[in-house]
Amino acid sequence: MTAAMTPNSPVVHGSWLGEGAALGFPGPPGDRPVALVENGEVVAVIAFAGTLYGAEDVRRELSSRGHRWGPGGDPETVLHAYQEWGADCPVHLDGAFAFAVWDVRRRRLLLARDRLGVRPLHYARLGEGLAFASEPKALLVDSLVAPTADADGLRELFTQIKTPGRSVFRGIDEVRPGCTVVLADGRLTGHTYWRLESRPHPDDLETTVATVRRLLGDAVDRVLPDEPAPSVLLSGGLDSGAVAALAARTMAAREAKPLLTATGTFLGYAENFRPDNVRATADAPYAAELARHLGSEHVDVVLGTADLVDPRTRLAVLRAQDRPTPFAEMDVAGYLLFAAVRERAEVALSGEAADELFAGFPWMHDDALVRAGHFPWVAYEQAHEKSRDGLGLGLFDRGLLRDLDLRGFGADSYRRAIGEVPQLDGESGHEQLMRRHCHLHLTWWLPRLLDRDDRIGRATGLDARMPFCDHRLVEYAFNVPWRMKSFDGREKSLLRAAVAPLLPRSVAQRRKSSFPVNQDPVYARMLQRELAAVLDDPAAPVAPLLDPAAARAAVGADRHDGQDWLGRTNIEFALQLNTWLAEYRVQLAI
Repeated sequence: MTAAMTPNSPVVHGSWLGEGAALGFPGPPGDRPVALVENGEVVAVIAFAGTLYGAEDVRRELSSRGHRWGPGGDPETVLHAYQEWGADCPVHLDGAFAFAVWDVRRRRLLLARDRLGVRPLHYARLGEGLAFASEPKALLVDSLVAPTADADGLRELFTQIKTPGRSVFRGIDEVRPGCTVVLADGRLTGHTYWRLESRPHPDDLETTVATVRRLLGDAVDRVLPDEPAPSVLLSGGLDSGAVAALAARTMAAREAKPLLTATGTFLGYAENFRPDNVRATADAPYAAELARHLGSEHVDVVLGTADLVDPRTRLAVLRAQDRPTPFAEMDVAGYLLFAAVRERAEVALSGEAADELFAGFPWMHDDALVRAGHFPWVAYEQAHEKSRDGLGLGLFDRGLLRDLDLRGFGADSYRRAIGEVPQLDGESGHEQLMRRHCHLHLTWWLPRLLDRDDRIGRATGLDARMPFCDHRLVEYAFNVPWRMKSFDGREKSLLRAAVAPLLPRSVAQRRKSSFPVNQDPVYARMLQRELAAVLDDPAAPVAPLLDPAAARAAVGADRHDGQDWLGRTNIEFALQLNTWLAEYRVQLAI
């Protein structure tokens, strides 16, 4: 199972084997399962993935209660926290983590995941037992779990809806963010130790801006390692710019090395840039200006079409995520950016989650979309991307899509999602509606992005950290009224006010621009040739799912200007699904 998570990797596969349980971890010796020993007897063992922030505070508290320490680092800290507080120990921890503790004496297994779900954790029930792993692929080895995708699995693949706790494989579930799962005496029980709560917001606007600045600064400080020097993934926008500015300030105060910053772009992208509905400006010029402003050591990671179509890279990205996505091009570009950064740094800070916290998405400022009675990003996709059935689905069989009833699935999911939104007494109208949408983004949209970033980061050896996921900042920002979040009529009004003094004016005032995509027409033609080869192969696994006429039309379409992003997405998703079905030997049960 550990080898499945790191194919062709030289890392050590550490394990602990005992009566009733086995724990493993692929990584350096310090990350192997750690045991807690009393009087020469192993009483508990942990397999831990991730990083604790502020672990020294927990260790001081536990030391005052009589705990003594060895060299075990974060895993040992969690074990002692478990010894002191039992299954409630995650309440006392801060960080991005997933862990499993086997209590030898009680014969009890505890699985736990961080509050926002930065680190993934999956499990499958096997009779009265349980198999668990950070990645589904580890649960599929040796037929532990059959690689089966049923109709619900395809619905998860075919929509931009990340159902909490569900995976695309039948029989494999996720520990939900902020939750624990306990197996004892053959019984499986779940518990939520953290969730967003709605509370009155007593602060005025000036105090709110100052508090956001302080909380974000504290969050950056907590995730920023002393050594080695970290990097920041810099888009030249407000979110990553805020993180970079705060990180640079802290590193200067520590008299540390200059901050490293990196921006991903494509050959000729800035020179030939053409705006679209989600990209008003190219990243590189703004990132370069910000790097000069901060005095960071900056690098542009420039990618070409040959990089994007390399089959080994594309397979590595697919295996990192254990699923195809409609964003194959961006996923591959992100993987290559992470890999390039990893050559210079072990840790990279990201601006991920700022849009969800501070309403950065365009659909959150479109009244028709927020009142559509649907997830607003799905409504936006249908209205603006001309993707009637869903992003990337233009080549699939109409009967299949009708049988999956993706609209019905979306409606049911939306009803479930809004049923989880905590209400605030006395709140109504537009404020209540926007609280609902902020909650939807944090619980049904953000987890997919965090999962992607963590999976791709770990596949390249890069520790991607997201200070906007600090739960104190999230709790505060969630409860700021909408009138404050949009006080000047723009996206991310509150965040901009909080960090604008730290940034060049051009960066602080820049409109949101999504991750760049390759505009080289050669890329589109290469995708078309790949699709033609799939259509000519009668044994292609994806063939029964496609609409042959639509697929043939896509092969023959004229994409000479490289601008048809939606058309490329349709082809990319079909190609990815074909590879996934073959590589994972997925059986469809629909």
